[in-house]
Amino acid sequence: MKKYLLSFAIVLAAVFSAKAQFSLGAKAGVNFSKINADNVNESSVTGYQVGAFARFGSSLYLQPELYLGSSGGKFDFNNNNSTVTTNGKVTFTTLNLPLLLGKGFGGDNLNFRVMAGPIYSYVLDKNQSFSDNVSGAYNDFGDYKKSTLGFQAGAGIDVGHITADFRYEGGLTKINQNFGQRQNLWALSVGFKFF
Repeated sequence: MKKYLLSFAIVLAAVFSAKAQFSLGAKAGVNFSKINADNVNESSVTGYQVGAFARFGSSLYLQPELYLGSSGGKFDFNNNNSTVTTNGKVTFTTLNLPLLLGKGFGGDNLNFRVMAGPIYSYVLDKNQSFSDNVSGAYNDFGDYKKSTLGFQAGAGIDVGHITADFRYEGGLTKINQNFGQRQNLWALSVGFKFF
């Protein structure tokens, strides 16, 4: 065990000594999310993201992140093929862990980036409002999974210590198997690299 701890400490010291190869920062942003579902009209909701990121490497880099976010979707249900519709909404508070691989184009003061990778999301809280009509007709519509896998892809820019990203996130796993529900979102975030 001591051998593993010593090895980990040596690797950690090497990473921190190569300052140009390691960055740590905080980020916050806004997202627009929607849950796609079979036989239901969907629309998006506005959410937030706030958390931290690390970046290992410069031209080619690995960027793990950990952030708290909110997302969800709105739904319009047609009742018995009539013109009457019923609305529903669900919002999630999630803990998100993306692991992105990226490529930078530029230098220390101005750098353009592209990135992609997987994301794991865990639902901490769920707030949903569906009418009794929806609950009766779609009795397990709001039966959502606690954890999902997805992917992110996007682009960003670094100007000095300021960083900004624009990303798309798609769901690889369905959050509700019975109705084919998958969540996707567009996110815009701004961050600050401490070093």
